[in-house]
Amino acid sequence: MVLVISGGLIVIGLVLVVLGNQIILEGVSQGNGKIKSDQALTIVGNLDTQKTSIGVFAVQIIEFKDNTFSAKVLDPLDIEIISQEINEDTIEKEFDIIETGTYKLIIESVNNEETQVFGAIGPLPDGNKTLLGFISIYVLVIGMIGLVGVGIYLIRNRMKSV
Repeated sequence: MVLVISGGLIVIGLVLVVLGNQIILEGVSQGNGKIKSDQALTIVGNLDTQKTSIGVFAVQIIEFKDNTFSAKVLDPLDIEIISQEINEDTIEKEFDIIETGTYKLIIESVNNEETQVFGAIGPLPDGNKTLLGFISIYVLVIGMIGLVGVGIYLIRNRMKSV
């Protein structure tokens, strides 16, 4: 019986993880590509001030090198509202959404070598959406603990019977 419940919790946890990720990433524009000194990556996202007043962008660099990468966000009027030197392989920054429209994340490099980068820009998820992500992980972990517990119990019973 515990085995069925644990298995059910694992399945429910996996479903919640998938749904949680879809809900959290709703409205987030993602992109990837190779950049170098004469080639930037631009990711465009539509942000609405009526839905949220805070946006977020994230950048991940596969072959990170110090002091060679930067990211900036332009508002709908193409005015730079935030600029960030990238000092680690993954960054995430928030910014204010001043007006509704198309915002641009531009990732640049001063290096002549091509480097693979991933980026995303969108509205900051509210607390309820991120809570769903945490709950799904907890349900998954509880199911796995139950499964491991059943396994240990079965192994101990077999050892006693031998």
